[in-house]
Amino acid sequence: MWDEKLKIYDQLVAKCDRFERKGKTMPYTSANGYMFSLFNKAGEIGLRFSKEVQEKYIKEFETTIYKSYNAVMRGYVLIPECMLKDLGKLSEYLDESYDYVMSLPPK
Repeated sequence: MWDEKLKIYDQLVAKCDRFERKGKTMPYTSANGYMFSLFNKAGEIGLRFSKEVQEKYIKEFETTIYKSYNAVMRGYVLIPECMLKDLGKLSEYLDESYDYVMSLPPK
């Protein structure tokens, strides 16, 4: 199950050519010194957005804040399972998350 979800995460990241997946045991993407997507041990994907966008997407996606390794990841939205079927649309959200961290001051 985890391996199948990891393949989906890898396919998602591969759709976006401005960045690449990092991490062997905890897959993630990062740019500008900030992580902006995570894949946790439960096989869940979290994307990072501004506070306003996060609140909007939690309502729109009918989801919650993302948790990874029992830690609440502030700024991250849990991507619902049903959204994994449309990687084209999901890649737009991943690109939006990348744009958000690129708008932050570099770390």
